[in-house]
Amino acid sequence: MTDERRKHSQLLLETFKEESEHTATSVEQKNVEQLCLRLFENAESHAEEVDNLPVLNRPKTINFLKRGLKNLSEGYECLDASRPWIIYWILHSLELLGEELTPSEKRGITNFFARCQSPDGGFGGGPGQLAHLAPTYAAVNSLMIIGTAEAYQVPDRSKLWSWIDKLRCPDGSFRMHVDGEIDIRGVYCALSVATLTNIYSSDLFLNTAEWLVRCQTYEGGFGGTPGMEAHGGYTFCGFAALMMLGKEKLCDVDNLLLWAVNKQMRLEGGFQGRTNKLVDGCYSFWQGGVFPLIHSVLSKSTSEQVPEDHWLFSSQSLQEYLLICCQDHRGGLLDKPGKSRDFYHTCYTLSGLSVCQHFRTNLSNKTSVFGDPSNELRETHPIFNICVEAAQRAIEHFSKLPTVKPQNNNL
Repeated sequence: MTDERRKHSQLLLETFKEESEHTATSVEQKNVEQLCLRLFENAESHAEEVDNLPVLNRPKTINFLKRGLKNLSEGYECLDASRPWIIYWILHSLELLGEELTPSEKRGITNFFARCQSPDGGFGGGPGQLAHLAPTYAAVNSLMIIGTAEAYQVPDRSKLWSWIDKLRCPDGSFRMHVDGEIDIRGVYCALSVATLTNIYSSDLFLNTAEWLVRCQTYEGGFGGTPGMEAHGGYTFCGFAALMMLGKEKLCDVDNLLLWAVNKQMRLEGGFQGRTNKLVDGCYSFWQGGVFPLIHSVLSKSTSEQVPEDHWLFSSQSLQEYLLICCQDHRGGLLDKPGKSRDFYHTCYTLSGLSVCQHFRTNLSNKTSVFGDPSNELRETHPIFNICVEAAQRAIEHFSKLPTVKPQNNNL
């Protein structure tokens, strides 16, 4: 446990300097800083009254998540084509919190995903909807979290291979759906699904590593496609995809590290997604999750020295931001102070918190929990973003099955 929080007086020195030029961006930045400063000051003033502050509101957050599995407010109507995502955000949050589903809940969710599977392979955003790589990733991750024999049997691996093959472009990129848009998310989702279900083959991802490298920008992060601005979500997808391909050294890892560390906000402690943007709790994972991957690469280099007890960012500061600034008093977590709670931000703030708490390499395994010891979460897998145990069980199960490669493909 660690509770050596930054002092309010120190944080005041890190406020944004406008240099006499007021812009909409600078005003928004200063407003967010003031909200965070008030919360940090309040937490500091109460630190001596209650031991081990702050505390993750686990019971209320679990209740918030559990309710979402049964009923959603009308505000979620616009996400009708993202129902697998909503389930994944909830399931992953619950597994991080150590909350088990009942057998009945597991069966119900498994049956729902079976109805989301397209006859041609892949999963849609709901029953009868067009198969799409994003909900396919969410559906497969959810089924791996459930981890029952019935859940493992849902993905039709042969049709999944054929469907992913239809989405592959000659340059190695992937469309999100048949005749759909191309971006780096498609590559990550396809690789993650193929790796977990053991349908990966080198010809299915021919030229993909080279296309991914073209997405890295002069800043060091990755854009959605070659020539686009570096972005936290795209950067995670790009680098994690290169890791799965075993081609991570093709990109400029040093420049990637430089870009990533500079996305952590000095006052707030959380991450921004792009240069000159506001802090956002979801980037706790999209940015924070890149650091274990970078650490893995640099630790294998004879010319690089990396710490043996922490990642290459301030995990303490990020934990402060998440626990002090991003909790809703009713349960659940949020983007930033003043925003509403939702399942998406609950999932990725908890995922980032897990990354902060668990430092694991081939040589070290250390836990660092800010605040109350009960704040500790289960460890998430830095590539798939499901808990490590769930990923290991799935890989072990599907590794015993033959690799799928249909004879009639479009190579």
